[in-house]
Amino acid sequence: MNKIEHTILDTEKGERLDKVITGLNSEWSRSQVQQWIRDGHIEVNKNREKANYKCDVNDYIEITIPEPEPLNIEPEQMDLDIYFEDSDVLVVNKPKGMVVHPAPGHFTGTLVNGIMAHCHDLSGINGIMRPGIVHRIDKDTSGLLMVAKNDAAHVSLVNQLVEKSVTRKYFALVHGVIPHDHGTIDAPIGRDKEDRQSMTVIEGGKHAVTHFSVLERFGDFSYVECVLETGRTHQIRVHMKYIGYPLVGDPKYGPRKTMNMNGQVLHAGILGFVHPRTKEYMEFSAPIPEYFSDLLENLRDQN
Repeated sequence: MNKIEHTILDTEKGERLDKVITGLNSEWSRSQVQQWIRDGHIEVNKNREKANYKCDVNDYIEITIPEPEPLNIEPEQMDLDIYFEDSDVLVVNKPKGMVVHPAPGHFTGTLVNGIMAHCHDLSGINGIMRPGIVHRIDKDTSGLLMVAKNDAAHVSLVNQLVEKSVTRKYFALVHGVIPHDHGTIDAPIGRDKEDRQSMTVIEGGKHAVTHFSVLERFGDFSYVECVLETGRTHQIRVHMKYIGYPLVGDPKYGPRKTMNMNGQVLHAGILGFVHPRTKEYMEFSAPIPEYFSDLLENLRDQN
């Protein structure tokens, strides 16, 4: 069993125990943490407390993470939008609203469930929960993903991501009219100390670079293309907020008054990489989804 220690900070004083613990790791759900508390896997100052215990400064929290129970991730037949497939790689266009891989609270209906039903030869490097998954995009972001069908392909694709040689272009609608046509955001990203479920630009964070170009301007919005040089969690969403142009529909990083689009208006439209076996460069392009194109048309009509 893994053990994690945490000392309560000034900013966490008075917070519920379950809320503080959940905020330490975005992969942990509140219900999962509450079960750990009930089972005695979490102690405060060497004592067992309830989930609603109000934390005090310098409380010593010890979390003993139980070994995960073996999970049988079931294949599910889905109508996948596949752009390319051979014996090494699969390129698929993920729809908005679909989770990429199983996690607490999402064991079915994920892209992995669908891919497992489509093909049985997937790399195992990321374990049973993420077979074949080389990189991921957020649930409410649509677009292209590359999936490795064997471990050699997986290693090759991951190395390309590390070397920043993979082409990843996203299309987004943001609040505000960006005055310049092109720009680069070079700002480190890390977990928000005030909200552990969110990321933010922070000193000491991981190096993050986003290049952007304005494709079209409207009354109060800009349609942009963003090119990722690095691939940090929520990178485009955090970086565009940082420069004052948050994504439309973003419930986490957008303004309170934004369009209700069931999540950020963001699409991973272009994906390019060197094929692991043939060593040839391949690039794929998926058009923005219908809701996105309809939104742009409506904005054009208003101008």
